[in-house]
Amino acid sequence: MMTILGIPTQALFGQLLLGLINGAFYAMLSLGLALIFGLLNIINFSHGALYMMGAFVAWAALNFLGMGYWPALIVAPLVVAVVGIVIERTMLCRLYKLDHLYGLLLTFGLALIIEGLFREGYGVSGQPYAVPKELAGGWNLGFMFLPIYRGWVVVASLILCLGTWYAIEKTKLGAYLRAGTENPTLVQAFGINVPLMITLTYGFGVALAAIAGVLAAPIYQVSPKMGSDLIIVVFAVVVIGGMGSIMGSIVTGYMLGLVEGLTKVFYPEAASTVIFMVMVVVLLIKPAGLFGKGA
Repeated sequence: MMTILGIPTQALFGQLLLGLINGAFYAMLSLGLALIFGLLNIINFSHGALYMMGAFVAWAALNFLGMGYWPALIVAPLVVAVVGIVIERTMLCRLYKLDHLYGLLLTFGLALIIEGLFREGYGVSGQPYAVPKELAGGWNLGFMFLPIYRGWVVVASLILCLGTWYAIEKTKLGAYLRAGTENPTLVQAFGINVPLMITLTYGFGVALAAIAGVLAAPIYQVSPKMGSDLIIVVFAVVVIGGMGSIMGSIVTGYMLGLVEGLTKVFYPEAASTVIFMVMVVVLLIKPAGLFGKGA
């Protein structure tokens, strides 16, 4: 059997694939967080709960309405985006002129409420969600076995992340968004409805979390705790990439997923803490993060 540094290639590439999949979820979730913080200055601690809600909407749509995976991939983000818009319009918009801490505490409380409601309704055990038949099975690449669904998750994540980055950084709409957050009075003078733009941006940010939730449903069981288990790691990814940096959150998400996968191969005891070790080192060297404006 072929080995690299004494590790069988099947085991090594298998762990790298798992790391890449974890990185895809880190990138999608940290992208939504960075988008909301970078453009709206809100530290959205409810992001993990909304990710979980996206997975539950897909699960409920399948079990109660017979709606399959592909329609759920569109419907679940829309439902969660509406929930996010209601939260932004009724609560968060009152905190924009206050310190970031108020938004963090509010969204932390919302995360606990949302998770508690789902735990009360469905318990703590996970609900199964089948892989769509079009993406079942896998390919034998010779050096490893690649499940088709996991390959789809990585490709979908890349398309979503790079498409969002392009829309924000390279289009006129993105320029309006950035200008609207920096000087809303001036942008409003050109006839642009800045409050509506901010609300839709928040809705889009949480819809990204919901898409990640639907993509995750067939891999991990749909559980009320799936968001809270992930959100602390995702915040570490955002800090390492640079708070509010969209490209930083994408690159750092994938990179840290791979680092985590490699750590599982060579030193499994540190796999659950390696991301936080990297965060400490980055904060000591570049407090603004790898891609932060002050770096």
